[in-house]
Amino acid sequence: MSHPLIELDVAGSFVFALSGALAAVRARLDVFGVVVVATVTAIGGGVLRDVLLGLTPPNALRHWWYLAVPAAAAVLVFVWHPQVTRMLRPIVVLDGAGLGLFTVTGTRLALEQGLGATGACALGVLTGIGGGVIRDVLLREIPLVLRREIYALASAAGASLVVLGDRLDALNLAWQVGAAAVVFAVRVLAARRRWSAPTPRFPE
Repeated sequence: MSHPLIELDVAGSFVFALSGALAAVRARLDVFGVVVVATVTAIGGGVLRDVLLGLTPPNALRHWWYLAVPAAAAVLVFVWHPQVTRMLRPIVVLDGAGLGLFTVTGTRLALEQGLGATGACALGVLTGIGGGVIRDVLLREIPLVLRREIYALASAAGASLVVLGDRLDALNLAWQVGAAAVVFAVRVLAARRRWSAPTPRFPE
């Protein structure tokens, strides 16, 4: 992975770890549980990405900072969770940031490994949603991606932008950050304005 890609990957791990740790604190887990949930939320999508691309062992197990960053974020939230909650709009904002960053790194790495546009978008979305799905399953919640809220669609929009940038030979760091920002904006706006995907109508 190139240095900009690693930086985005680590940044995504940090914000996803914060969201996972906040969710674990709200579920009243002990410190070990908070660290575990934060870590799997942070690295889950990246591990799935690397395994599907045949990059084994995954980057999360090759480099120490992929485990140290989530652990530090978990301890930070465990000790100062009231302050963290007041400073930031908790899980939605953090989850949106992690979704954007991981979508970009997953799509970009898939393109570098020779996948086509469709496969790269699919892997980008899987990378973005993977950690959150594992978090929700561990906390016995219906995964966010399966609810009515706009989540995977926001990730797909960001992945498409990364593929477009690659086709235009303009996929520099600024373009990647912009694509992540689009995912973040769509996700947060959808949550605030209660945008949702269509659901079937049932007779009363």
